[in-house]
Amino acid sequence: MPSTKGNKQASAPSAFEKRVKRRVSARVHDFFAVCPPGLKTTCQKELAALDTDIQEIQPLPGGVAFRTKLPTACFANLSLGSPSKVLMRIASFKADNFSTLEKKIKQIDWELFLPGNTDLNIQVTAHKSRLYHSGAIEERCRAIIEPRLFTPGNKSEQSLLIRADHDQFELSLDMSGELLFKRGIKQKVIKAPLRENLAFAILKTVGFTKQTVLMDPMCGSGTFSIEAAMIQANIPPGFYRSFAFEHWPGFRKENFNYLKTQAQKNFSMEEDSRIFASDIDGSALSLLEDAIDQHEFLKTIQARKTDFFDIQPNQLTPKKGVVVLNPPYGKRLGGDMDITHFFSEIGKKLTADFKGWRVGIIYPEKALGKAMGLPLQPMPFFHGGLDLFAGIGKVRG
Repeated sequence: MPSTKGNKQASAPSAFEKRVKRRVSARVHDFFAVCPPGLKTTCQKELAALDTDIQEIQPLPGGVAFRTKLPTACFANLSLGSPSKVLMRIASFKADNFSTLEKKIKQIDWELFLPGNTDLNIQVTAHKSRLYHSGAIEERCRAIIEPRLFTPGNKSEQSLLIRADHDQFELSLDMSGELLFKRGIKQKVIKAPLRENLAFAILKTVGFTKQTVLMDPMCGSGTFSIEAAMIQANIPPGFYRSFAFEHWPGFRKENFNYLKTQAQKNFSMEEDSRIFASDIDGSALSLLEDAIDQHEFLKTIQARKTDFFDIQPNQLTPKKGVVVLNPPYGKRLGGDMDITHFFSEIGKKLTADFKGWRVGIIYPEKALGKAMGLPLQPMPFFHGGLDLFAGIGKVRG
C-alpha cells in the first residue's frame, strides 16, 4: 500500500478517536475475501502481490482469509478485482445458550466499529448449534447492539454477519457494502450480464496484461472490454465506487483519498485502440457505447456491431493477443439452434482465423470444450445459478 505519511491532522484527536485508533485502526485483524467458486486462486495471487503488510493468506471454503490492519484492508477493497466482498472478523466465541451469547455480544465495543447512525442488517446462519433458531439469535443481538448505535441523522446501511457452527460463533462486518463486482462504471446492463470479477479472473488467467491486444467479439454490454481497459489504464477496480467502511469510526477519509490520488497519478491513458469489442446485438452494444462516452479511459475500446463469424482479426490489428468469448447458451441461444454444433463452429472459426491467439471462452457443459476442438484447460466457476466453465488455452498455429 502506498505510504500515507505526510497527511496532516486538522486537529488533535479526541479521546474517542484515540480509543478507535488503539483498539481498531492500529491493530492487526482477521479479514476474509469472499470469492465465487473458481476465483480463490486469482484472489490469493492478488492479495500476495498487493501489500507486504498482508499476512497469513490462506484459501478456505468460500474465499481467502488474511490478516492485516484496517487501513490496508480498505486499500484491498479498492484494489482487488476478484472477490465479491471483504469481511472484517470482529469476534469469535463459544455459546451454547442465549445467556452466554448475550454476555459475549455486550462485551464488544460496537461503537468503535460502526457509526452511531447505523441501519443494521443482521444476517445469521446456524449449523449444528444448540442455538439453531436464526431469528431468535438476530433478535437477541439486535436488542443489545442497536441502542448503542442510535444517533439522529441519515442512516448508514451496515451489515453484520453472524455464523454459528457447532456452538462456535463468528461475527463479521461487511466492509464492502454493495458487492465488489459493481465497479460503478456501467449505468445499465443487459439481462444476466457477466459479473466483472469473473471477467477479471478470466482475463488474468488467460494472461492478459497492459500491453495485450484484446478481441471481445461477443461483448454484450462490454464487461470483458471494460475490465481490460481498467487493467490497461492501471485503474483500481473500486476506484469509481464507494464502500460501507467509509462510514466507520476507524476510517480516515484523508488517508484513503490520498491513496486514491496516488493511484490516479499512475493512470495510463493510451490513445491507440488495443481493445476490439463487437456484438450482433445493437441494443447491448449501445450500453457499452454509453459507458465509453462517459469515461475517458474507455476510449481505447473500439466498439462496432459485427457478427463474430465475419471478423478477420488481422484486418483490425497486426498483433496477436487474447480473444475472450461469452457465447449465448440456454435461453439466450434460442431453442432452434443445436448448442454442440454452435460451439463446434466457434472452434472452427478460432482455429481458422485466430491462430496463435490465447483464448478464454465460457461454456455451460464440459463436453462443449471438447466440441470446439481446442486445447483448452477448463476453469470451473459458478455464475447466475449455473455451474459453468471458462476454457483457457491457445489456438494452435
